[in-house]
This record gives sequence, structure tokens and C-alpha cells, in this order.
Amino acid sequence: MSHDESNRPPGLIASLGLVTRNAIALLLNRLELAALELAEVRNHLLQLVLVFALAVLLGGFALIYASITVVYLAWAAIGWVILPIITAVFLVVAIGLILYARALIRSGKLALPATMAELKSDRDMLL
Repeated sequence: MSHDESNRPPGLIASLGLVTRNAIALLLNRLELAALELAEVRNHLLQLVLVFALAVLLGGFALIYASITVVYLAWAAIGWVILPIITAVFLVVAIGLILYARALIRSGKLALPATMAELKSDRDMLL
């Protein structure tokens, strides 16, 4: 009689326990993957902020010195007209930098592609 009990498949409670344990392990696995990707996203975001801050600082110094030089050299020839010309040039450069920053953000480095793909495959498997 003990031989028959050892070959018998597990009961409903044991099966539910196995399913629950596997579901919890899968959830923990997905949380670990999300945490890893969030750390990568944080690093990319910090890198982007640092590069942007340095670019603003150094670009500001360069613009100040270049503006003073251009105004000094052009004042004798065209007078005050040089000021709106420099303003227009700065505006075009600023718009270009904003478009470049938007392209960096849209490049996908701040997304969680592996986590989202795994969660989608889990959802597809369960449904």
C-alpha cells in the first residue's frame, strides 16, 4: 500500500503550491530584470544630464567670447545691426540643440525593452 502512495500524482493542494511557487519565482525574476534595466536607465540619464550641463557651461563661455569678438569686429562696419544678426544665429543654434536632445531621448536608451518583452511573452503565455 505504501508503494501505491509513492507513485500517486500529487494532490490539488500540492499542485497549487507548485504553481504558486513557480509564479512567485517568475515574478521575482521579472523584478530583478526590471531593477537591472532601471539601473542602466539611471546611468544613461545621469550621463545625459552631465553631458548636457557641461555643454551648456562650455557653450555659454564660448558664446560670450565669440559674441564679444564678432560685435567688436563688426561694429565699425555695420554698427548696431550686428546685434540682431547674432541673436538670430543663437536662436537657430538653440533650436538645433533642442532637436538633438529630443532625438537622444527618443533613441530608446531610457526604455526597458528586455523587461517589456519578457512581460509581454508572459502575458501571451498566460492568455
